[in-house]
Amino acid sequence: MKEFGIKPGTKDHLQDFLCTAPALILIIIFTYFPIVKLVQISFTDWNLLNDHYKYVGFKNWKWLFTGSGTKYLLNSLKVTFIYSAGELLITIFGGLVLALIFNSKNKGFSVMRAIVFMPKYVAMSSAAVIFLWMLDTNNGIFNYFITRFGGQRIDWLGNKNTAMLAVLMVTGWRDVGYGMIIYLASILSIPADYYEAASLDGASYWQRLFRITLPMLSPTTLFLFVTQFIASMKVFQSIDILTGGGPYRSTEVFVYKIYSYAMEDFRMDRASVMALAFFVLLLIITASTMKLSDRKVSYDM
Repeated sequence: MKEFGIKPGTKDHLQDFLCTAPALILIIIFTYFPIVKLVQISFTDWNLLNDHYKYVGFKNWKWLFTGSGTKYLLNSLKVTFIYSAGELLITIFGGLVLALIFNSKNKGFSVMRAIVFMPKYVAMSSAAVIFLWMLDTNNGIFNYFITRFGGQRIDWLGNKNTAMLAVLMVTGWRDVGYGMIIYLASILSIPADYYEAASLDGASYWQRLFRITLPMLSPTTLFLFVTQFIASMKVFQSIDILTGGGPYRSTEVFVYKIYSYAMEDFRMDRASVMALAFFVLLLIITASTMKLSDRKVSYDM
């Protein structure tokens, strides 16, 4: 084979490539081609109500960053980060607390862990519909108990001061169990020798928690932070069903704003610009998070 300029093993490499070719073709068609098409649309004036469109250069980009679209961009960013902060707090802190509480092989605790984790299997759309009834001003179960104890009815979804809290209730109900299970798996993987040595040295529960448990859980915390942050930035279903971005844009997150431009205003050009800005933002935040946290996370076990 050498006299023909073919290196040994080339046939095997070609066969390996051909085996992966169908997957690569599907990725190109359904992932990379839409991204390229999205970039193309961002330089047009495509309105779904018209049959034709033309290229307008950077007009849409100027509208988003220096024109009237800037205020909507900034509002969506603010609302999205508020929601993300709330979801991270619920999933990471709430999950850690529950993991520490239920860190036992007791059968009763096993049942409780299952009950807490079970909502993760419920579809977000179904959960949102359930909470839509529970948070109803007149017939909701939350207001029923509030009035039973002498309080006033709360317009959970119609008041801009409580709408985001109502959305986070759904998120917390579904996701806190997920954080708990991930932390429990990591806690059980910590060698018992560490705790035995610390106990022999007279370390208290809190000292063992802050000197052993939490440092050893730092990779898990990083994993949850990155994955849940990205997931929270893409929230849509609960917002769409519960509030529709309102009231007064107080729950109008980034993805919902993209949807409203495309499906309500029929402005695919503006929706594509928002989508690309969102894509770049996620890339920057994820890369920055991974880079900074590598120096502070301990992977030693």
